[in-house]
Amino acid sequence: MSDGSQEIEVRRVTKGERVAEWAVGRLGVHNPLRAKSRRAFPDHWSFMLGEICLYSFIIIVVTGVYLTFYFHPSMKEVRYQGSYAPLQGQLVSEAFNSTMRISFDVRGGLLIRQAHHWAALVFVAAMLVHMMRVFFTGAFRKPRELNWVFGFLLLVLGMFGGLTGYDLPDDLLSGTGLAVVNGTILSVPIVGTYLSMFLFGGEFPGNDLVARFNTIHVLLIPALIVGLLVVHLLLVLRHRHTQYPGPGRSNKNVVGLPPKVRAVKSAGFFFVVAGVILVMASVAQINPVWVYGPYRADQVSAGSQPDWYMGIADGLLRVMPGWEIDFWGHTLALDNLIPLAEGVLLFLTMGAYPFIESWVTDDDRDQHLLDRPRNQPVRTALGVAWIGFYLVALIGAANDIIAIRFHVSVESVTWAVRIGLFAVPVTAYAVTKRYALGLQRQDRDKVLHGRETGVIKRLPHGEFVEVHEPLSQEQLHVLTQHEQYKPIGPGPASNGAGADTGSRLAQLLRARLSRSFYGEGTQITKPTAQKYKEITSEHRH
Repeated sequence: MSDGSQEIEVRRVTKGERVAEWAVGRLGVHNPLRAKSRRAFPDHWSFMLGEICLYSFIIIVVTGVYLTFYFHPSMKEVRYQGSYAPLQGQLVSEAFNSTMRISFDVRGGLLIRQAHHWAALVFVAAMLVHMMRVFFTGAFRKPRELNWVFGFLLLVLGMFGGLTGYDLPDDLLSGTGLAVVNGTILSVPIVGTYLSMFLFGGEFPGNDLVARFNTIHVLLIPALIVGLLVVHLLLVLRHRHTQYPGPGRSNKNVVGLPPKVRAVKSAGFFFVVAGVILVMASVAQINPVWVYGPYRADQVSAGSQPDWYMGIADGLLRVMPGWEIDFWGHTLALDNLIPLAEGVLLFLTMGAYPFIESWVTDDDRDQHLLDRPRNQPVRTALGVAWIGFYLVALIGAANDIIAIRFHVSVESVTWAVRIGLFAVPVTAYAVTKRYALGLQRQDRDKVLHGRETGVIKRLPHGEFVEVHEPLSQEQLHVLTQHEQYKPIGPGPASNGAGADTGSRLAQLLRARLSRSFYGEGTQITKPTAQKYKEITSEHRH
């Protein structure tokens, strides 16, 4: 204004701004979201494994919604009149009939159905590999124990989601698998018969199985998975990301990409995952139900095997001897009960491991830096032994196919698997532990003597030596930043600030486990700063 008075600018507040201000005043979401938007995200290829899980699950949901429009979850018998000539006129269930219609008569139906199946396989595989990455790097330590449990539950739900979906078409292959499931359930003492009657709605195979599995597969399991995924991701944001050791990285910071850049990369990665799954669905046939035909209780599909993630259960069942015992007038089918107990114990051990290691180390501090697997030889060896047992059992699930392809007897393959279930984990544990200790020793030599340059030098007295180049400070930090625990004695704990066990027996057990994890022969002592100075000074002179 020309008269010198104070000029006041009036700006109109839009309706959207008023709504935002109302929400901020009552929900208080502005500051937390603003703080989260400033966080950095570590950029490492192994972190993509968790994203593959999420993106493949999205593809499962999208394709599953499409399939529900055409699938009829009923075991009522109808006469097949579809496009597949070899089955025309045969009595099939409505579930099988609608699956055939999706595969041959619905435009794009076979592509979507196969993409759904392949995405389920990728989902479970990515979760297992992601959990192995978390295990070997120690990303499950405090404060992420619960996140590990949620990831473990997601893996179990994914496996059962795949099992229930695998059985929906009511074809001969899925029916054969259900007969195995029913036999395993019946082997459970006391309640096995009641569980079978409840699941199948009567005597196997019953008339309500497909409808019940459809409800579990379409509603219950996806709802639980979504809930666990939300909690899992919220805990990731709450605890911030772990990161690999390196210069400038500590338990108090995160070095990585800004959220906007990370979001763009993640969006591109989603389309890559979706494209790969659709290509797999286009060129690789999976679960051709028209080849197997409809399920009949008096027939068994030859060469039948479940999807790979249930192969461990099938493999243990196949190689277990046909043992039975009579107990108080009841027959215990150990040939089913023991494999069931072994499989459950194998996965429960995985789920409980963070709490076992936390108890053994008695370390109550927050850990945000990842371990290099070589620096935890016992943990790494246990993980490889677990994988070895899993793979041997998976081989057992294909004993008949292996026997046919390699022209050997099924009994020979079965006995090889039986021996391997005991020998392979022990061998894998010993070899992995020795290999990790060797890598630790190599790191120690690098720190003390430097990197080999390949240059040979002759000393004045005639000796030939290789010239070593000192490591940079960044390399020295990576090789020496890890903490080496000391074994806990039978008395009060010495690591961290954990509570006393309160039991002499528990203290002795923890001391024994601690010695097996961190005692003599389980780690190579890393060089101290004083030792490094002494060695480098000798080299200079």
